Amino acid sequence: MRTVDEHLTEILGSVAALPPLDLALLEAQGTVLAEPVTAPVPLPPFDNSAMDGYAVVAADIAGATEAEPVTLPVVGDIVAGDPGVSAIRTGLTARIMTGAPLPAGADAVIPVEWTDGGAATVRVSRPAPAGNYIRRSGEDVLAGQTVVEAGTRLGATQIGMVAAVGRSHVVVRPKPRVVVVSTGDELQEPGAPLAHGQIWESNSYMLTAAVVEAGGMGFRQATVHDEPAKVMEMLEDQLVRADAIVTSGGVSMGTRDVVKEVLSGTGTVRFHKVRMRPGKPQGFGLLEGTPVFTLPGNPVSAYVSFQVFVRPALRAMQGLPPEPMPTVSAVLAEDIKSPAGLRHFVRGRLAFNRSHYTVTPAETQGSHQLGSLAMANALIVLPEDSEALPAGSHVDVMRLP
Repeated sequence: MRTVDEHLTEILGSVAALPPLDLALLEAQGTVLAEPVTAPVPLPPFDNSAMDGYAVVAADIAGATEAEPVTLPVVGDIVAGDPGVSAIRTGLTARIMTGAPLPAGADAVIPVEWTDGGAATVRVSRPAPAGNYIRRSGEDVLAGQTVVEAGTRLGATQIGMVAAVGRSHVVVRPKPRVVVVSTGDELQEPGAPLAHGQIWESNSYMLTAAVVEAGGMGFRQATVHDEPAKVMEMLEDQLVRADAIVTSGGVSMGTRDVVKEVLSGTGTVRFHKVRMRPGKPQGFGLLEGTPVFTLPGNPVSAYVSFQVFVRPALRAMQGLPPEPMPTVSAVLAEDIKSPAGLRHFVRGRLAFNRSHYTVTPAETQGSHQLGSLAMANALIVLPEDSEALPAGSHVDVMRLP
């Protein structure tokens, strides 16, 4: 058997980052930026008002009080987007809207709430220092400043920032297109009636959702029965649209393990036993240059295998570090046992108590028991040399999405 690290190393050595694409901003949501984005001009590009109010010379209202307000003539209105060049001199004021350019000569803005709101003249009842409620040019972003680094996944705020510096397109690593399929004669589509010996197919739904959580585009393929010709035909058909293919089932030692039968010796696909629980039977390789991950059929085994092997590969395809799920150190709340020589991924509930994390193993750990996985929010990672750990021990815990 090979180790988890050996299998992952082979996978990461076989996948490459997808070629960059130039995409419109909203099409780029969720993709990874392939180039830094810089600001061509400062933001804001001009001094402007932070409030609806009046642009003034601060010295003119230095003595203003509620009892003795200062009255100033209003010489005009300045609105946001006003292209005209405006100015005031001492002893005058102009009404100004939020975001409107500050007129030359003014050095402060008085909120309308500090005045009587006059249109021809205005009474100001409070003084203000120079710079009051003024947004200075470049106080947010300087010209030439990098506003989004290469390697950043573009969410709503990053897309807003890119638009704010005038970019309508960006160069990104696209989301990997991942086709997910389960095989098995016993599988029925959810919603269909079950005959004796049949079960509803769940792995492809779970793994397609996991692809999306990992930043990819998941495409669920309908279940394929255990017929070698149909399995091979399906795989060849999907190569046209897939950046990667993930299968579930048919990779163990049974007489009807059709995925293993079809893909053994095809392309570079090879099958191995990996020193892990759950998820010992694994397969991986390139089929006409496309990565193919063949995962076990038991649902917990399939999910753990995805997080340990497929997720890092999808990150690498997006130009990101091939990191595992976020991992924290936690204190075991209960004793735990682990098989010798295997890396054990134990379902558990992670909680933050006062100053540290604690984790409680799930009561059931069978690789077929999806219920305990659905209730878990973490995987406790027990190394190969750990056979028994008492409560109070510190363990590494992978946080589930």
